[in-house]
Amino acid sequence: MPNPEHSSSSSFAYSAVRSAFKCVANIFFREVQIVGTSQVPKEDPCIFIVGPHANQFVDAGMVLISNPRESVPLMAQSSFKKKVIGDAARMLKAIPVIRPQDLASKGKGTLRAAQGETRVIGTDTNFREQVGSRDLLGISKTFKVEVEQVVSDTELILKKPLDQPLEDDAFKVIPHVDQHVLYDKVHACLAESGCIEIFPEGGSHDQSQMLPLKAGFAIMALGAMAEHSDINVKIVPVGLNYFHPHRFRSRAVISYGAPITVEREWVEKYKQGGPAKREAIAALMDAGYEGLKGVTLNAPSYDTLMIIAAARRLYRPTSSHKLRLDQVVELNRRFLLGYKHFENDPRLIELARKVQAYNNMLKYFGIRDHQVERTGTTRMSAAKLLLYRLVKLICLSALGFPSLLLNAPVILVTALISRRKQRDALAGSNVKIAARDVLATWKVLVVLVFAPIVYGFYSWLLFVYMFYYRYPENSLLQITSWSALSWLAQPLLHLVGVKLMETGMDLYNSLQPLVLAVCNPDAAAQLRTMRERLSDDITAFVNENGPSALEDFDVHKYDNNESPRTETGLFDMAPSVLQEWLKHDRSLFNFNAGSSTSVSTGSNSSQSDEDSS
Repeated sequence: MPNPEHSSSSSFAYSAVRSAFKCVANIFFREVQIVGTSQVPKEDPCIFIVGPHANQFVDAGMVLISNPRESVPLMAQSSFKKKVIGDAARMLKAIPVIRPQDLASKGKGTLRAAQGETRVIGTDTNFREQVGSRDLLGISKTFKVEVEQVVSDTELILKKPLDQPLEDDAFKVIPHVDQHVLYDKVHACLAESGCIEIFPEGGSHDQSQMLPLKAGFAIMALGAMAEHSDINVKIVPVGLNYFHPHRFRSRAVISYGAPITVEREWVEKYKQGGPAKREAIAALMDAGYEGLKGVTLNAPSYDTLMIIAAARRLYRPTSSHKLRLDQVVELNRRFLLGYKHFENDPRLIELARKVQAYNNMLKYFGIRDHQVERTGTTRMSAAKLLLYRLVKLICLSALGFPSLLLNAPVILVTALISRRKQRDALAGSNVKIAARDVLATWKVLVVLVFAPIVYGFYSWLLFVYMFYYRYPENSLLQITSWSALSWLAQPLLHLVGVKLMETGMDLYNSLQPLVLAVCNPDAAAQLRTMRERLSDDITAFVNENGPSALEDFDVHKYDNNESPRTETGLFDMAPSVLQEWLKHDRSLFNFNAGSSTSVSTGSNSSQSDEDSS
């Protein structure tokens, strides 16, 4: 029987970590929307499979703040050694996963073998001491072979013939790890109607589509139900859809999909072992993959994703209201499905070419799609507004500059460390494109550790100043109190500075279309015409052909604008005077500087409609 005090303590620790990451998320992200949580089973044991794993440790935190059920994350054992991350993992009672690649060691000597052979000869090797049956030999990032038998110190047999020859190649030994302890802990958790959280792709990455899923979650679910016949494990897909996950003050949508039932037929096959067991695992993996596809974006390349996002922005739904952030993500996903269905259709190929040309025009003039429609104003009106916004920008810059200057050491150190971690991650991976998936995590970690130190230094300077120039008229207790108060107040003051700088950036980004309307109105008119025609073509194509690509196609699908759950609020406390000052010019060019959670569109997209990754 569980200890009530221990359970209460664990729940308190879980809530503390959850609350702390909510604060972090509200600072790092401008808006986080959460949809589909009503589908999460309230009592059945659940395995939450999360993807794509695009933001390293931040991803686990996003599930933590959005999940209506307490869940135990599975985390690489090596992560428990990291400061902050390891402490949080222990407070969440995370289950450590021993990854073979973390135990890899450099092999002694070199290897030789012909292509198609299973017999490998070593030179100056010590196979009996270093290598065991079922171990992997890593020749390169992408070339690994499994050992079947160690014959001697200089000879071993592989499980499968070589795809390429070995010519005095160096190697790493990746030991086979018995994961029975891991599975026992997972089964025990599920048997008590608990929940676990797993990233079935394995490590994080920055590709435009999910990596192939690993079998772990399927083995865990089937194994738990085979061992405990009275439980009914549900697989719940969780999609993490970021708008530039590595950027500060971006947006995110967390989507919970319909739970997947683990069929009893699969469990019985799993118990049989052999081919039947593999068939059951494959069936559940396929169901899990399809579930994740329903709540994520999976584009073959980022170029395709850019075209899809542009076409979606140009599409005009029947409703006239602005789409919510989660609707933007959902429409992107449906456009991608339609794109794949009509991939070889000449009409779609021609539309894609036009969209690319339109994107190139926007890039040339330095404006965004949602700003094009609003350039239809007189040159004089645009000039007045341009001057007005320049004055605002200068004032905001003056207000925000002290905060920027004081935070400069934090910004500089954060940039240096996160970029170094990015280079290290890219060098050690064969699936990352630019290793952007590690940037957000290290930005958050560095700020959490370094910012309090910098604020403490400023408070110490205040203490020194007051001690030498305000003592003894101010007592030592008063000086100490003022210094401590300044240390506590600095984060709030700097957050206000962040808000000012964020508003200033929005204001700065709104200047270019004004410059275009003043300096080159003919080009602005040409862009508006180009956009209108392209929007007509895309809307007509989608409405005509949508039913053949999507069974549930409905032109009225996005008429409903009921808001989902949104995790925001920390920055919704801008001074009323500032709000009043900024509100008057929201209509033109869709500039909205008054709310950190606004979703405004030129036709149907987010104001800062960065393409979700």
